[in-house]
Amino acid sequence: MAARLIDGKALAAQVRAQLKPAVEALAARGARPGLAAILAGDDPASHVYVRNKVRACDEIGVRSELHQFGADVSEAALLERIAGLNRDPAVHGILVQLPLPAHLDGERVLAAVSPAKDVDGFHAENLGLLTRGTPRFVACTPAGVLRMLDHAGVPLAGRHAVVIGRSSIVGKPMALLLLQRDATVTICHSKTSRLAELARQADVLVAAAGRPLMVGAVMVKPGACVIDVGTSRTADGKLSGDVDFATVRTVAGWISPVPGGVGPMTVAMLVENTVRATELSLA
Repeated sequence: MAARLIDGKALAAQVRAQLKPAVEALAARGARPGLAAILAGDDPASHVYVRNKVRACDEIGVRSELHQFGADVSEAALLERIAGLNRDPAVHGILVQLPLPAHLDGERVLAAVSPAKDVDGFHAENLGLLTRGTPRFVACTPAGVLRMLDHAGVPLAGRHAVVIGRSSIVGKPMALLLLQRDATVTICHSKTSRLAELARQADVLVAAAGRPLMVGAVMVKPGACVIDVGTSRTADGKLSGDVDFATVRTVAGWISPVPGGVGPMTVAMLVENTVRATELSLA
């Protein structure tokens, strides 16, 4: 029996629709939510991601503005622009599209964003609040995954969750969110021995390693929920996730596709965080 599909694209449309009344209410109070996107360089995928984020904002009335820089932009110029956006009361959320050009210090750039406008949830202060269990903004991809799990009715309390990947953008916050929902969590990474054995123990398996098709059917416990966060391009240019969808869907109980799974939910959570940032600015 094939796994049940967790349709992130459809769920993201629901999330955006549910946010629209809040956006209209804020606009009526003179606080139309505003998102500023910073894009540096000429990475084609980054341009697509930013375009999708701007489109999602426009759809529900969130004002968006794009600040685009060439690949040779100086760090000082980028930091100066971020400082200006931090001061701008019409801007409630700031996102810095990653990856940045190699000559820039990504950590320094992300740290320059005001924690109150860090709708990506990457700032150390927001990560710290999540660790403490009192989050302000949660990184959008893990937040989207959790919303998908809830929507699908996947049980978490008392279950074993395995997260493959340990980045501060996905893996670590994902593990913290699952832990706060009373799952028992194992984090795996490139140095993990017995990876396949650990993955097969998971009731919920989140693959976020960025390695195309690394998770096959032999790594999945029958009936498990498998969430594919990976997005990579194969040698022939096709978009691929970390999970071998065709084989894993015959074993898993639930599965998310690539594309149409986590990606749209990441964008929806960004918009939701921007609306929340606007509400917090009025508190």
